[in-house]
Amino acid sequence: MSEIYVSTDVETDGPIPGPHSMLSIGSAAFLADKSLVGTFTANLETLPGATGHPETMAWWRKEQPKAWEACRLNVQPPEKVMRDYVAWLKSLPGQPVFVGYPASFDFMYVCWYLNKFAGENPFGWWALDIKTFAMAMLRIDFLAVFKRNMPRHWFDDLPYTHQALDDALSQGALFCNMLAEHKKGVKAEG
Repeated sequence: MSEIYVSTDVETDGPIPGPHSMLSIGSAAFLADKSLVGTFTANLETLPGATGHPETMAWWRKEQPKAWEACRLNVQPPEKVMRDYVAWLKSLPGQPVFVGYPASFDFMYVCWYLNKFAGENPFGWWALDIKTFAMAMLRIDFLAVFKRNMPRHWFDDLPYTHQALDDALSQGALFCNMLAEHKKGVKAEG
């Protein structure tokens, strides 16, 4: 079964799921050749009893008011969103591989929400982190990896708006460009 790279971005109102809520999820499923297989996006109702973290909420108000408005439109119950998300993942023509930047943050939320509200996680227990992949490709320290330090040819001209689907598409294209370069290097050396 071929791998489908599911670039995923979440917007949240705090650093961890449970006390805080996932506000929006966006996923863009790519083949290794950067063919876009499909997308999924939804805005979620906040969790009962959860509250926004003061620092995160200040960031939304000051830095991203348009993105905040966008992630509060047409909100749906988490149970519905995550069941729909599982159905979408299972409809993909291959094995979904979670891809994130940073994967540790986005996957933490997605894994928690999938298990809590859908009872399963089609990704399993692993996630591919773009920052770690860049560290290996660039042969630099992990803490030195920032998008501004990555080669410009890795980036497509796509918006990065803190709206989940926009960011998932942008980061998915970045990953596929990196993967293509990596595969060329492996073939040339091997």
